[in-house]
Amino acid sequence: MKVRIRKYPWQPTMPDWVYEIEILRNAWWSFFEFLNDWQERRRVSVKIDPWDTWSMDHTLAEIVLPMLVQLKQTKHGAPNVDAEDVPENLRAGKLELELYAKNGTTDALFFKRWDWVLDEMIFAFNSKLEDWEDQFHSGEHDILWEPVEHNGEKMFEMQKGPNDTHEWDHEGQQAYQDRINNGFRLFGKYYNALWD
Repeated sequence: MKVRIRKYPWQPTMPDWVYEIEILRNAWWSFFEFLNDWQERRRVSVKIDPWDTWSMDHTLAEIVLPMLVQLKQTKHGAPNVDAEDVPENLRAGKLELELYAKNGTTDALFFKRWDWVLDEMIFAFNSKLEDWEDQFHSGEHDILWEPVEHNGEKMFEMQKGPNDTHEWDHEGQQAYQDRINNGFRLFGKYYNALWD
């Protein structure tokens, strides 16, 4: 083992590996400072065309969806997810909640809860980009326009024709819409947790 010679009487004698570790630490620190400076200098250029706001919800979904998918694939942590935001089978028990409150100990489902929330956000934004309503309609429309009189004027009323086979699963569509709305609600609630 090599030992460095002291330059000053008050300086202790240390083996070379101590200095090598300090050199490594300084190199890593310089690298992290470079990354921090780069992040602070990062320029973002955004161009908004008039048609981008014609259907801004769709435009934002085009941007947010791939970011959410990438975040789910590359995330390094998770926020605490409230029990009311996940199904019962993912909720923490009383003991797990006490341990988390006491010393930050996470339970076995802690990261699964965040995955579930991200999946619901992804589902909502993906649905915004699809014609999901079509799956709740089946059959064919056959519409007849029947003349009616209203306040002395001739008008027309839409009636189902004899060949109309159209069916609409209103309850199924509403349940799907509720899930989309919940995904957007979760996106807003956990917006500050969307970090990697």
